[in-house]
Amino acid sequence: MRRQCELLGIGRSGLYYQKQSEREEDALLMSLIDAQYTETPFYGYRRMTIYLQQTGYRVNHKRVLRLMKKLGLEAIYPKPNLSKPGKEHLRFPYLLRGVEITAVNQVWATDITYIRLGSGFVYLLVIMDWHSRFVIEWEVSNCLESAGFVETLKRALEKGKPQVFNSDQGSQFTALAWLEVLQTNKVQISMDGRGRCFDNIFVERLWRTVKYEEVYLKEYADVWETEESLKKYFDFYNYRRPHQSLGYKTPFEVYQADLKTQENKGAKTANF
Repeated sequence: MRRQCELLGIGRSGLYYQKQSEREEDALLMSLIDAQYTETPFYGYRRMTIYLQQTGYRVNHKRVLRLMKKLGLEAIYPKPNLSKPGKEHLRFPYLLRGVEITAVNQVWATDITYIRLGSGFVYLLVIMDWHSRFVIEWEVSNCLESAGFVETLKRALEKGKPQVFNSDQGSQFTALAWLEVLQTNKVQISMDGRGRCFDNIFVERLWRTVKYEEVYLKEYADVWETEESLKKYFDFYNYRRPHQSLGYKTPFEVYQADLKTQENKGAKTANF
């Protein structure tokens, strides 16, 4: 068999190859797209198509565009008609340009990313305090329906209340149920410009950390295993992982210390 392959100029592995189903191929391609996008968020579907073709996959740009839309990914360069609002959703301006973030609970931010499983995928939402990088709440879901994420937001607001809450313009964050929770709690709503991931840079950095330190090292079998593994990781991230930009303190140390400082200032003001 080896000699016959040598004479024909083909690899032996090709003789044993069994074509994957389209669903399996899509899951594999989405994993590759997700990993590459984490490295190069400026890749649009055309560059991503070239990358996959150079890697050895026979795909066209239409398929890559479909998969990137499914993952909620788009290149970060400006696009025409960026400020044109959708008719079905409310839009809010970006409030944080040039604003110095100096305290915890000044700004919270959220985002959703894709998590690959052994077969299929799920979505991960986090709510993070910008100043301390502390992950207030997180949720894993097998769909992008907003109802479950609204409950996550309510849980987060039971632990504290930010002055400003920032998100992108995804349908989950422009849904009336989500906005009503923020408005009822008198939280200012800020939204990234469409295609501008750096408006939410701290969450984007969190995604890179989570994926390289946890997700890409694992092969989750199902949503329950994903939740269990991510619970351990976020406990580590919040309470035991020193953060370079925080002077090698943990997010929890910074969050708690700043809360105590705010409480002491409030007590002094009340006594005065």
